[in-house]
Amino acid sequence: MTAPSNILVIYTGGTIGMIRDYQSDALHPFDFGQLYEQFPVLKQQNFIIDCISFDPIVDSSNMNPVKWIELATIIEENYEKYDGFIVLHGSDTMAYSASALSFILENLNKPVIFTGSQLPLGVFRTDGRENFITSVEIASAHIDDTPVVPEVAILFENKLLRGNRTIKFNAENFQAFRSVNYPVLAEAGVHIIYNHNYILKPNFKKLKVHRNLDTNIAILKLFPGIGRNTVDAILNIPGLKAIILETFGTGNAPTDPWLLDSFRQAMARGIIILNVTQCQVGFVEMGKYQTSVELKKIGVIGGYDITTESAVAKLMYLLGEYTREQTIELLHVSLRGEITLNPVN
Repeated sequence: MTAPSNILVIYTGGTIGMIRDYQSDALHPFDFGQLYEQFPVLKQQNFIIDCISFDPIVDSSNMNPVKWIELATIIEENYEKYDGFIVLHGSDTMAYSASALSFILENLNKPVIFTGSQLPLGVFRTDGRENFITSVEIASAHIDDTPVVPEVAILFENKLLRGNRTIKFNAENFQAFRSVNYPVLAEAGVHIIYNHNYILKPNFKKLKVHRNLDTNIAILKLFPGIGRNTVDAILNIPGLKAIILETFGTGNAPTDPWLLDSFRQAMARGIIILNVTQCQVGFVEMGKYQTSVELKKIGVIGGYDITTESAVAKLMYLLGEYTREQTIELLHVSLRGEITLNPVN
């Protein structure tokens, strides 16, 4: 008989960890020390599951880089003891956290599976039970003693998605997340079917945890009629180092001279501008249309098909660890599978 898989569950907070008190009808946090009582089917499987909870637990709206480092530290301290990790997390900022952990955990060679639910565990129709059990199976999956999914991923509604490729798409349906520019890593039906060609391969190097995250960034979302006061107010934030510029379509922006002047002045002060499309599907292709030619000329960086969530995490990581020049260079590199460098149209 094969040795059991050791899985560490880290509960940060969120809907999945709530159960209903049927006397008061109020929701309260689940005691993960009673995991096997909530999931008796796990007793019959070849798993050993331990649990750690944030104290206090964190609503996902309050998740921040300090908490990301706390989460990464728990994984680092327990890395050699466990075969895989499951992070229970609120869905609202899960894509941000999964993206951040993908950059913080360099040389990750074990699964870190984020999951949660739209309905609490204590609700009759909860999606949390299936999400959790499937996450355990994926986190423990090995071929020839090598983890099948040695990367940060999100499991929701029977689909496993690369964490830094994922967006929250729906606040109502159980299929809350999508990976619109990258194929799913696995699908869970009667069997779990892994798309091995799309899963990152292990490098078997020593895990390195990056704790220097620089939050001196901002998001500037363009809209028809945006005014100079709005743009300049953001570009002149004290200490600002980088802007994620959410543009139209394939990276297009208004051609107003004042807007380009504002961008030029910001870049002259050393601010990096990363061009990310507002569209859920597609790539930034600066120069394809005249409305993006000028952005390219003045040095705005094309973000390829990176999500805004991943762009936030990548910039925080790069600015915390590298020089401005190195950061600009690495924005053109797929470090953790977060961008497609050569899209096929």
